[in-house]
Amino acid sequence: MEAEAAPARRRARAGLLATTLVVVAAGGWAATRGGGPGRPATAQAAAEVPTGTAVVARTDVVARQQVPGTLGYDGSFTVVGHAGGAAGGQAQGGIVTRLPAPGAVIRRGRAVYELDGRPVPLWYGRRPAWRAFQAGMADGPDVRALEANLVALGFDPDHTITVDGHFTAATRAAVRRWQGKTLGLAPALRSGAIPLGGVVFLPGPVRVAAVAATAGAAVQPGTPVLTATSTRPVVRVALPPSFQQLVRRGDRVRVTLPDGTTTPGRVATVSRAAAVPDPAAAQEDLGQGGGGGPEQATIPLTVRLSRPGTAKGLDQAPVGVAITTEAHRGVLAVPITALLAEPGGGYAVEVVEGGARRRVPVKTDLFDESAGVVEVEGPGLAEGTTVTVPAP
Repeated sequence: MEAEAAPARRRARAGLLATTLVVVAAGGWAATRGGGPGRPATAQAAAEVPTGTAVVARTDVVARQQVPGTLGYDGSFTVVGHAGGAAGGQAQGGIVTRLPAPGAVIRRGRAVYELDGRPVPLWYGRRPAWRAFQAGMADGPDVRALEANLVALGFDPDHTITVDGHFTAATRAAVRRWQGKTLGLAPALRSGAIPLGGVVFLPGPVRVAAVAATAGAAVQPGTPVLTATSTRPVVRVALPPSFQQLVRRGDRVRVTLPDGTTTPGRVATVSRAAAVPDPAAAQEDLGQGGGGGPEQATIPLTVRLSRPGTAKGLDQAPVGVAITTEAHRGVLAVPITALLAEPGGGYAVEVVEGGARRRVPVKTDLFDESAGVVEVEGPGLAEGTTVTVPAP
């Protein structure tokens, strides 16, 4: 596997090196400090620029390759309605009376939508309800989820419920409390039963992606009401197949946001199968003058942000994802800006010793543009050696 990944690593590394060379050459520092075609080194003094200093560090240098990605949210859920409502144990119609706005965040106990003027709340559970909740029903994981939510929402103040998947008198009493406080039902109407569709079970808080129903319309069994995602932002990447061997679940990456700031993340999923573009969509793009040929298959990749708050309000925004293509551990490195272009090619750094400065040729290896450092090796260079860099 390492042998298969080596060509891709070399190609990625070469791309990074070429990019960095262009950056250094175009930045003005190397050309100004190191002379250039037709300009002798003795003319350098007339072109001195303000400088600061940095130290040679022993660190890990990582070569990265930027790939494009799109910010979004993890997961996809469809909420379906059930004619029968959420008002006790009897069916009382199914007219949608209120819907959330796209982008709204809904947490446990809050209404996902309203049916017949009564809220249908979100409760946390791994699987949707498939039957009504009522006394005498068979034990099951859905009952366990019901009990867990009643306890979490404070409808078991005397701690009489045992969360065991068995609908008991204590469970019924907690449902009645919920019907009174949340649904506003009079005591005589608090049945202690919940019809199918009276609550929505989803794994956690959700963000409304799109609304499918219309306020005032009747809901038929199984009719989609809305779609939602989790509230966890993720980056989706269509990875070129040549990079597949370079990425593993759990790998650390750096995500560049639209404003240029970077934030850390980790690879959450790497698909084992390539995604092939829809031929019909590709043909439509060609008919509209887009593209120049068929798109290639890609590997779907998902990245979770380590600091999710940095992506707030950036749904569907384009971002860059820097994946690691090669890493050298415990090597000497300097800021990329410390490199000086040599007249005959190659690079040097200017070492500061006391009040004197001397130019030391260096051999460069890995460039880490995200961190702004480059691996170097040169005579006399050691950890802690002081070198010059452009003044900030």
